[in-house]
Amino acid sequence: MKLHSFHIPVMGIGFTIDTPLKVSHLGIDSVVSLVDDILLEKLRKMYCNLFEEPYSEITESIEDFRAKRITSYLNLMNNVAEKKFEELKNISNGLNKELKQYLNILPGTSVLKQRFKNLSYTNYNVKELLSFIEDHLCIGSIDVNIMTKVDKENYKKKEKLPNIYNDAHSALRGYAKSDLSSSIILSAGMNPRLYSYMEEFDDFYPDKNGKIKKKIVLKVSDYRSALIQGKFLAKKGLWVSEYRIESGLNCGGHAFATDGYLLGPILAQFRDQKEELIQEIHKIMIEALFHKRSHILQEPLSIKITAQGGVGTAEEHRFLLEHYRVDSVGWGTPFLLVPEATTVDDSSLDKLVKAKEKDLYLSNISPLGIPFNNLKGNTKDQEKLALISKNRPGSSCPKKYVALNKDFSEQGMCTASRQYQYLKIKELDEKEFSKDKYEEEYNKIIEKSCTCVGLGTSALLKYNLNTKTEGQGVSICPGPNMAYFSKIMSLKEMTNHIYGESDVITRTDRPNMFIKELGIYINYLKTKLEEMKTPLDTKQKKYLTTFAKNLSEGISYYKNTFNSDLKTVSESTKCEIMRGLVKWHSILNQINSEIDHLCNT
Repeated sequence: MKLHSFHIPVMGIGFTIDTPLKVSHLGIDSVVSLVDDILLEKLRKMYCNLFEEPYSEITESIEDFRAKRITSYLNLMNNVAEKKFEELKNISNGLNKELKQYLNILPGTSVLKQRFKNLSYTNYNVKELLSFIEDHLCIGSIDVNIMTKVDKENYKKKEKLPNIYNDAHSALRGYAKSDLSSSIILSAGMNPRLYSYMEEFDDFYPDKNGKIKKKIVLKVSDYRSALIQGKFLAKKGLWVSEYRIESGLNCGGHAFATDGYLLGPILAQFRDQKEELIQEIHKIMIEALFHKRSHILQEPLSIKITAQGGVGTAEEHRFLLEHYRVDSVGWGTPFLLVPEATTVDDSSLDKLVKAKEKDLYLSNISPLGIPFNNLKGNTKDQEKLALISKNRPGSSCPKKYVALNKDFSEQGMCTASRQYQYLKIKELDEKEFSKDKYEEEYNKIIEKSCTCVGLGTSALLKYNLNTKTEGQGVSICPGPNMAYFSKIMSLKEMTNHIYGESDVITRTDRPNMFIKELGIYINYLKTKLEEMKTPLDTKQKKYLTTFAKNLSEGISYYKNTFNSDLKTVSESTKCEIMRGLVKWHSILNQINSEIDHLCNT
């Protein structure tokens, strides 16, 4: 049972690290990153002291310490959230503050909210009300996220450990062994070895009634990727319970640009082919379960389709739910301004409140080599620039979570590390490049930032915990949508905004989410075109023409969609969207002319 039509996605490493402790008892689903077990252990110690729970440190000398730290942290969150939820339901001394908040943040249209008001309006029957609470209130899911490619190999005394001790494998095991009944969100593409490892844990399989204790969720950017990954897991008897579609570029954190495929057409394909997807994958799964001599599920299990990335108004939220029939909408970036839900240090909060479009940009700072949405002036980048000015570029790399590059060492280095950048610059010095070419290559090396540390430091600063290892630099990764939210909000203000009961956006120039995404994609294509050296090779020509073609088809799709009789979109919004489509189509035509010219020279 789900009472809210939104969820809070994972944000960075530390921004939603303890979000479930803040919102789970209020019925809101949220996602915790499992990248940083060091951070998790520090927070577990803090929360054990706060909630008077027993604490025994899990040091690196303990076998399988990473997985054990993750299991222990997740169990603590689960226990505390359950206790808070049980306390919330206790009305022996009247309706408590938490119960009132639980009901208060539900939408005004909520049947549960109305029925509860009717039951408790006057002299209520305690027994009857208790029964109602027990039957109808539910706790928010404590979900976890693993970036599948962040799967560093680990060593002990220079001896490489088996694959199951890789970072993502250990995180998976830590979650699998926890008490949680929730979902694991797998992002950043397919990792076949990691997916195969999931076969080892019973909690990922459906029981004879079709219930799965730990559900698999795939974050995807298109239907084809969903089908490929869904089939791969089905062949192992594993069911994907949810496909979480995220805008390729209009999102926070890492941006995985599709080949010009826009969110609307992608969602339409999932909506229209959902039943086909279910049947195709079910057929594969039951065959796999038969060979495993497991119980066979005659009826297909359900799947959810959810969407996130750039949504910012109640009208957009409602449109995704009604037109594309998604099961939930992810609201990420705006929640960074809600201290009741996320964990952001005061200095970073101030920067986010003041951020405008010019302060939010798609960068190349991530050591993973993936475009990364960044906020100008964040303290981690300032720290990086200070080291560069001292002619000591690169981070000391205290945590090594993305030490994945093997150019200089079989054990891997992070491309943001001082060691890697020193060796890379030394290598560059030996090449006979022109001054301009040298500077271009040098800047590519030193622009990488230590995000695996920076994205978690905010939580340490917020709780006044020791940052001796990490330093005090904070990386922040909001999506472009942050430009339109300009104040710190309460949880009630945020939920009111989502459900259309108030509006926290004061600016009148915010483009519709689909138009914003279209503009970002066209600018991305323009940048790629400028970066390519002429003459273009066959691969470059194909990439550019395919990208532009998909964007043109996306524009045609939106024109047809918003020219139709849509009840969930106002006439003013339709007009605004059509103006945006005309504007960006004109710009795309100019880019197409340049591409055609280059392809024919």
